[in-house]
Amino acid sequence: MKIRRKITVLVVDDSMLFRKTISKGLEMDPSLEVVGTANNPYEARDKILELKPDVMTLDVEMPRMTGIEFLKKLIPQYPLPVVMISSADIKVFDAINAGAVDFIEKPKLSNKNELDSFYKELILKVKIASTARLKNKKPQVRRHPVKKVSSPNLKSNNYIIAIGASTGGTEAVYSIIKSFTKDMPPILIVQHMPPVFTKMYSERLDKNCALSVKEAEDGDVIQAGNVYIAKGGFQMKVISKGTRKILTVYEGDKVNGHCPSVDPMFNTVADLYGPTSIGVILTGMGTDGARGLLNMKKSGAFTIGQDEESCIVYGMPKVAFNIGAVNVQKNISEIPSLIIEHLNDLKGSKRR
Repeated sequence: MKIRRKITVLVVDDSMLFRKTISKGLEMDPSLEVVGTANNPYEARDKILELKPDVMTLDVEMPRMTGIEFLKKLIPQYPLPVVMISSADIKVFDAINAGAVDFIEKPKLSNKNELDSFYKELILKVKIASTARLKNKKPQVRRHPVKKVSSPNLKSNNYIIAIGASTGGTEAVYSIIKSFTKDMPPILIVQHMPPVFTKMYSERLDKNCALSVKEAEDGDVIQAGNVYIAKGGFQMKVISKGTRKILTVYEGDKVNGHCPSVDPMFNTVADLYGPTSIGVILTGMGTDGARGLLNMKKSGAFTIGQDEESCIVYGMPKVAFNIGAVNVQKNISEIPSLIIEHLNDLKGSKRR
């Protein structure tokens, strides 16, 4: 029987205690091997050339050079999947923008339950990162769009856009939302992300996009011109109260291994909006969102899957495509204009 090669990892952190903690956690899984550690980016650079690891874990804040500065210099020269390990800091999104694949919050070492959860999540993220399709290795992937593509006549509560994403999704979602002007139907987003970070991410999008973006709260009335990001650690659904559509945000069990999960949102959008909705499934590992997107399609919704070429991890969109849940697969750079085109078609057909 063929023995599968272990995934090799380089651990970079200026704290010796955290280097030991991270290494211990990773080597709990027999498929992972920590081949080296480094306490600063300069030592890390030499270890990368010497050890050629499959994945690197990297601290955001380090002396002499930050993890973000290191990424900006490293990734163009040596494309390598990187998982950031950070305190709850908005800078982690700058790291993703600079080329990191994913991130995880540093645990309190004194809290055993928190540490055990950290180990499980870290192992999973490193395994997913080892399969990531790095943009630097695929120069043919078109850059994210920056031009505004929406039309001032599409601001309506009659339509809705629902987007689900996981690994690699923070930048993919950002590229879509940044492309729109404020005159859009409401947009719901489930991005697999831990608590605290979803609020930071919402604030980052709100600051840099024309649309109003917020972390969803229980009881929010869904309004055109607004984007609602599912809260980390909570599920999000749509319910109907009279003529209004309301968000219900609640503590619930994980669905498909996630909380928030894409499926509960997609399923309720299918039930309440049907043919006046658009479902979009983006980069990420696993099956979350595929069944919900299929339900949306069956209800008459227009469904879009991100194509393999532009995905960091072609998992969720692939599953959705394979079960027949996707009307059209597109490069991330083409999805915003496709959404606008379909909304215009919907509006035109309603007039007729």
